[in-house]
Amino acid sequence: MSGLLLRLAGPLQSWGERSAFTPVRDTAPFPTRSALIGMFAAAEGIGRDEAGLERYQELRLTVRVDRPGVRLVDYHTAGGGFPKDRTAATSGGSNKGAAVVTRRHYLSDAVFVVAVTANDETIERLADALSHPHWAPYLGRRSCVPDEPFLLRRHVDDPEEELRTRVPLSRTAPQAKDSDGQKADTIPVEFLLEQPPPTSSPGEAAPVDIIDVNDVPVSFAQHGRSHTGRRLHRTQVPVPRFLAGPPQTLIQRLIDYAHLEESA
Repeated sequence: MSGLLLRLAGPLQSWGERSAFTPVRDTAPFPTRSALIGMFAAAEGIGRDEAGLERYQELRLTVRVDRPGVRLVDYHTAGGGFPKDRTAATSGGSNKGAAVVTRRHYLSDAVFVVAVTANDETIERLADALSHPHWAPYLGRRSCVPDEPFLLRRHVDDPEEELRTRVPLSRTAPQAKDSDGQKADTIPVEFLLEQPPPTSSPGEAAPVDIIDVNDVPVSFAQHGRSHTGRRLHRTQVPVPRFLAGPPQTLIQRLIDYAHLEESA
């Protein structure tokens, strides 16, 4: 088993939790499994109506929340001011005849780093596709373009350990101090895991929230989207303080980290 690391950052992200079109287009507070698998499938050139999602069942996804972002709501209209035959289409093959009004939710200035774990062959296939995607990746909606660097590392032996100990953190270290008045050596960072977090002993275990989400894709078909549920473990993990730093050094630190793979 091995893995790759993705950094999901950009001015806006939106990770919809419902597949049906509704007047309020919400966003989850973190990247959904459905959206990430959709990104992988698009990169590999697998269309919405094509089968083949079982190839992603073995993937284990771990999300580190570098910055949760700020929720933004956009008042959005589509199809107004036109004759009926040029307004938004309906599922029955007609047209709505008026503007479609929605309120679309986004996460502004959020940053997530995702560890994708699978067998070596799968990771190599996904890394190749993400490096030269058939359809360009986006952060939940086509208007949400990812920042660079996007694919941080193509191959690491333990991507979850990399999140905990080596991947630069996209935030400034807080001025927190320990009981002796010294700067703390670690920073608590939120992680979302698909399996219980490892602990060295029960007394050292951080509190864990168990959350159930309905974001495992069964079908992406335009008129037959369906999902099943999974369980996530949300917890705070202490990461080394040195992973954080001034905003002006972040891009260089990320580039240096990504280049470690090339020099290895």
